[in-house]
Amino acid sequence: MTLDAFAKVVSQADSRGAYLTSSQLDALNALVADGSKRIDVVNRITGSSSAIVASAARALFAEQPALIAPGGNAYTNRRMAACLRDMEIILRYVTYAVFAGDSSILDDRCLNGLRETYLALGTPGASVAVGVQKMKDAAIAIANDPNGITRGDCSSLIAELGSYFDRAAAAVA
Repeated sequence: MTLDAFAKVVSQADSRGAYLTSSQLDALNALVADGSKRIDVVNRITGSSSAIVASAARALFAEQPALIAPGGNAYTNRRMAACLRDMEIILRYVTYAVFAGDSSILDDRCLNGLRETYLALGTPGASVAVGVQKMKDAAIAIANDPNGITRGDCSSLIAELGSYFDRAAAAVA
């Protein structure tokens, strides 16, 4: 299903000079078994990405209107566009993590150094974290809709999805 998860497990076993354990094989088997659910979740979020970001931004700016007031961090079209772009990037990397069943791509390519960048730019990390949590709420509502998706218990996958948003929010706060 996902080369990252498989390659990571094999690399870990190889570094120990050991065979794959039954628990590692079970975890990879579960990842494959949940593959259709993962694809459904990623497709739903991807198909609704603009709505998720717009909804989260509207809710954030309604709660924190100083951000869009003159002098605020999202005041002017250029700053607003940068804010929306960053939210979109975080959401995109969350979908990559869901698909891979692994947060390393989210960490390595999106979150590492993001807090420092925001500090250097004077971007309020706490506000970004609130926006990420609002995207989490919207994405989970969309992913949890049972219509037109693979049947089965998705609670652990939804919890995993939520954990990636929580990870992103903690990284910028």
